Amino acid sequence: MPSSFKVELSRDRCEVRVGAGLLNNCGALARQSGVEPTRCAIVTDANVAPRYLSAATDSLRAAGFDPVGVEIDPGELSKSLGTVGEIFDRLVQHELDRKSSIFALGGGVVGDIAGLVASTFMRGITLVQIPTTLVGQVDSALGGKNGVNHRDAKNLIGTFYQPRLVIADISTLATLPEREFREGLAEVIKYAAILEARMVDDLEREMPAIIARGPQALEAIVTRSLRHKADVIEHDEREHGRRALLNFGHTIGHALESSSGYGTLLHGEAVSIGMRAAARLSCQLTGLPSDQERRLLKLLRIAGLPVEMPEDWHNEHFIRALRLDKKRSDGGINFILLSEIGRPLIRRLELDQILGGLR
Repeated sequence: MPSSFKVELSRDRCEVRVGAGLLNNCGALARQSGVEPTRCAIVTDANVAPRYLSAATDSLRAAGFDPVGVEIDPGELSKSLGTVGEIFDRLVQHELDRKSSIFALGGGVVGDIAGLVASTFMRGITLVQIPTTLVGQVDSALGGKNGVNHRDAKNLIGTFYQPRLVIADISTLATLPEREFREGLAEVIKYAAILEARMVDDLEREMPAIIARGPQALEAIVTRSLRHKADVIEHDEREHGRRALLNFGHTIGHALESSSGYGTLLHGEAVSIGMRAAARLSCQLTGLPSDQERRLLKLLRIAGLPVEMPEDWHNEHFIRALRLDKKRSDGGINFILLSEIGRPLIRRLELDQILGGLR
């Protein structure tokens, strides 16, 4: 039985649907959520389109929409203003207007780019997220953060713009390459580390079923993760306080992504390394018990994720990326640490403190 819940936000609400086979019903689900059945664009990439674009198109047409497909190159290198401009050209070519909508069909990259386009085209048109990766389903599709990269820093150019609807069809995870599936587990483990210590117990027990992609295990963990994120963004939609906790592992992770060349490390892989580094810093600075650091490290390894900093991490590109981090202020960086698993805190750290703790 699919899961469904609403996220109450400042201006509107976002509906979330999680279950198997939902993509084939995305048109009807969109109409039920109040999306007007007019001309719309399905933004997707060259990996996802052969598998799922036809099903999404057919479902939308059956529900009265007039969809056009807009395909981009897959991967982190597509997160650029150049790609955004190309999508704008396609929307103008197909004469989308203020009543039109955009359906983001793909992983986090597609969702971030399509969200930025939706938030700025005609000063904002309706957005529906249909994530097809685990990272997208448990994290990036919900919350309204959209953006593209600058060559020196991750997600430096972006907006807050909420989707009307998130459709997480766990059936699409069956075709996800193993490496891309496992990277999504980093975001799942993040929720356990910062929001629910009991979730660590459950992940230790259930990880084999999750890695085997059992439908019941997947639906449960996607729903649980999204409910955690929904609770955070309902109280802090634009990251003025509590929402910053979701950046656990991301400060170092983003710096690794940009400094190693976008696409070398997958996002979840970089976040995994960043969480391990943040746990080490937590032991040094906020009293995280060493046995809890080891437990978190073991869970990341069980998930098949990397945990060690690259040998050449201490370079000018990594340091510059940290300096350009969006969470910096007055020369310091608002860094997410743990006093214990499930009890995060925000500590303003100087760059030298971070670098020194990583050595």
